[in-house]
Amino acid sequence: MSYRLIAEEKPHHPVSRLARVLGVSRAGFYAWQKRPPSQRAKSDAALTERIKSIHEETDGIYGAPRIHAELAGEHGVRVGRKRVARLMRAAGLEGVSRRRRYRVGTTTPGGEAPAAPDLVERDFTAARPDELWFADITYVPTWQGWLYLAAVVDACSRYCVGWSMRDDLRADLVYDALGMAVTRRRPEDELVHHSDRGSQYRSLAFGKLLAQSGIAASMGSRGDAYDNAAMESFMASIKAELINRRRFKTKDEARSAIFSYIEAFYNPRRRHSALGQRSPADYERMLAETALEAASA
Repeated sequence: MSYRLIAEEKPHHPVSRLARVLGVSRAGFYAWQKRPPSQRAKSDAALTERIKSIHEETDGIYGAPRIHAELAGEHGVRVGRKRVARLMRAAGLEGVSRRRRYRVGTTTPGGEAPAAPDLVERDFTAARPDELWFADITYVPTWQGWLYLAAVVDACSRYCVGWSMRDDLRADLVYDALGMAVTRRRPEDELVHHSDRGSQYRSLAFGKLLAQSGIAASMGSRGDAYDNAAMESFMASIKAELINRRRFKTKDEARSAIFSYIEAFYNPRRRHSALGQRSPADYERMLAETALEAASA
């Protein structure tokens, strides 16, 4: 450890002074420098390169827990999580952390229909995909003004089943997101759609689409984010990992980046601790395989 410290500090201080302060000899330091790297050091160097590659592939989003899972799941590399964290610190790498920022209002009062009852009551769990969907709206700042994103997320797998982007907060925003979800998933069993009480979700057209699709409407309490906490988690992820890290010059640039984040990263690849460090798509495949095995047993 003393020799390593001397190597780091010798550009700033004479080796003789450093050796004297640390109680070692100059000859010992120079002999240490000539030694070939240990097997452990070689292993750390190779592992660090893999870590850097994963970190770059995920646009710097993944921290030690997810990189640890990625090494094991995709690369077959079994190492300790603390070792991954240590090497990341040494390489100056860190993942994205969520930091609370100011919130622009996206929930508008009013609406053409009365609010639906709360069928969820803060139970954000689901036993299977397409049993419970959460929905919400967030904003995306660009140099051209606000872009609004509506998304629908499956409670069981965290899969973003539908999304839509518009320049305004009209009901078409949430209608199109639900339309994508219904077209993509074609739900057949009982399904609940949970949202806040914004006017967009209380429009007649949106309610008609829910009824035609056989989906039950559910709405949380007025102004209570905890009544849609699972959806808030999705929005927090896309803000921390994409929106808050970028400066979009145009709305088209923002649309392209959000599309890529959801369809090329979040759904097929982003690992979730709640899913055992699996991605939404991988988790749904696992559930389907398990159900098939149980049916054939």
